[in-house]
Amino acid sequence: MPDGFEPLDFHRFHREELPRRLRAGNGALAARDARRLGSLAFRLPDGAAYTYLARGDDDVDVVAGDERADTVIELAPEIWQNGVHELDAAAGLLYGGRAQCRRGNAVRWLAWEPALRAMFSGRPIYDPERAQLRDRFGEPLDAAQSFSPADNRADMAHFLRTAGYLFVRRVFTAEEIAGFLEEAEQLRAEAVPGDKLSWWGKDARGEAILCRVTRAAAKPRLRSLPSDPRVLALKDLADERLEHRRAASDEEGVSIIWKHPELREGLGDLPWHRDCGMGGHAIMCPVLVVSVFLTPATAESGALRMLPGSWKASCGPIDARDARAPRGVVFTAQPGDVSLHYGDTMHAAPPPTRDDLPVYRVSAVTGFARPGARPHRGRNYNEVLHRREDGQVEHLTRLTGPEPEAR
Repeated sequence: MPDGFEPLDFHRFHREELPRRLRAGNGALAARDARRLGSLAFRLPDGAAYTYLARGDDDVDVVAGDERADTVIELAPEIWQNGVHELDAAAGLLYGGRAQCRRGNAVRWLAWEPALRAMFSGRPIYDPERAQLRDRFGEPLDAAQSFSPADNRADMAHFLRTAGYLFVRRVFTAEEIAGFLEEAEQLRAEAVPGDKLSWWGKDARGEAILCRVTRAAAKPRLRSLPSDPRVLALKDLADERLEHRRAASDEEGVSIIWKHPELREGLGDLPWHRDCGMGGHAIMCPVLVVSVFLTPATAESGALRMLPGSWKASCGPIDARDARAPRGVVFTAQPGDVSLHYGDTMHAAPPPTRDDLPVYRVSAVTGFARPGARPHRGRNYNEVLHRREDGQVEHLTRLTGPEPEAR
C-alpha cells in the first residue's frame, strides 16, 4: 500500500465503514445507477464476499455473501483495497489479469465504477442535464468555444477549470507541422508489430493497421513539444503545478495517433473514457493531456469529443457509436491547432464517418502531471495493454465478452 493510504480490512469496511458512508449520503448518490446495473459482489480468494444491492432510487444495501449478486468479481485483498482508494481500476485489472469475473459479465463492473466512486468517496455521478457551467462573469458557458494564444489568459484558465478542456487555434505554423508529419512518417516506417511501443489494429480484410506509436520523442522535432514555450504557456493555465511526465531522454514522452476509417479490431477508436480509467487516479491526477493536430480533425476524418464539466464527476465508459451515448462537444481542428484536457474529463475518439478521404486525423500527444507523480505499481498503461506478441491492442470486450443488457 503506498504511503498516505490507510490499510482496509475487508470485513470491517463492509460491516462498519461503508454503511456509515452510505447513510451519510453516498448511498443516495449511487442508488439510481446501481439499480439500473443490477447487483455487484466483490469476493476474496478465500470465499469471503459482499454484495451491493440498490434499495430503490435512494440507497444501497451491503449484504454478506454473493448469492444475490448478478456480477461477481474475485480479487486479492490488496487489489480490492487499491480499488477502494482509486489506485487500481477495473479496466487495468482486467487487462492485466489481476481480477476475474466469476459470474455475469466483467464489463458490468466497469459500468458500476461511477456508482462505486459515489459509494466509497461521495463523488457525484455526471448528469449533463444538471451541469450548469458558467463563464467567469456568471453567464452560461459556451462549451464549444475555442481560443487563440493571444486571448485573455484568465478567460482561458477559467474555461479549462470549468469545462475540463480547452481548444486553442493556430498555435503551430504550417512549416512546423510539416516537420512533425515528416517525423511521424519515419515513426510509421520504423514501427514493428510486437515492439511494445506501437498499437496495432486490423481492417476488414484482417490486415494489420498501425494506430499509435508511443516513442515519438525519439525524433528531435517531436521531442521538443513538451518543452515548447507555447505548450508550456498553455499548460500553465492549469491551477496546479504540472510538469512533463517523462525524462528528456525518454522516447515514450510523446505519442503519435493515426485514425483509420476501416478499423475493425483494436483500440484505434476509443469509447467515452477517462485517461486514468486504467488506474492510478489517486496518485497520478490531475494529468493534463496536450494534443497537437497535424492534419484536419473533423467528424469525417476522426475528431475528438469532450463531455463538458465531466472531470469533476464520475462517468462510466460507453461506446461513442451507441445510440445512448452522449454526443458531447466536437472539436473541429486544423493543422497547428491544439487541445488540452484533464485526464479525468470524459472524452471519445469515434471512427471517421467517411472512408473516401485522402488523409485522416493525425495527432501528436504529450502530457503533464504533478511533480513526482508515478504509477503506484511502477508500470504505465502501455505495458498493461500489450498482451499479444503481434502488437494488437484488443478492445476490452474482446477479452470479457459484450456488455449485457441493463435490467
